[in-house]
Amino acid sequence: MLEQLEAEAREQGLLLRLQVGRPLGLWSLRLVVAQQATSGSLLLLGEMKGWAYPAATGLQLDTMRVMPTAPPGVGDLIWAATMAWAQEATPCSKARLLAIRDDERQHRRLVRYFNQRGFATRREVEAALWDLPLRLVWGGAGALMSGEISTVLARSLRGWRQSAA
Repeated sequence: MLEQLEAEAREQGLLLRLQVGRPLGLWSLRLVVAQQATSGSLLLLGEMKGWAYPAATGLQLDTMRVMPTAPPGVGDLIWAATMAWAQEATPCSKARLLAIRDDERQHRRLVRYFNQRGFATRREVEAALWDLPLRLVWGGAGALMSGEISTVLARSLRGWRQSAA
């Protein structure tokens, strides 16, 4: 699936690249979508960063960013490629992320966006002592959300392919 997505991206003039490391038995991931600029350099359009450990719930997503100048579908491509990689390279079947709560309005938008992707809120990460490890991992408070990798992949593929058509 990942190879197929790379080919589809290429057909749209996009470069899809993964950088994967294996420190301490974990997987570290940085997935980028870029476009060749007229100057010959690469223009970053979006990226996903995360890591995984070998368990069904091991995929942990940290940063997802799409540049305002990115063409439609880049976000869907990033999500689809990340989920395809997780299915092909790890034993993970679920992904987790934190919808950060820096600003209440932005937090609501993030939760709605992640819900549309197939994620659901599992619990709130706040200032309690037992929340400290999660706050350290994700760098703040917010809604801890999880989703089935297969569901996120299916929704993202549909969005990517509609935008690429």
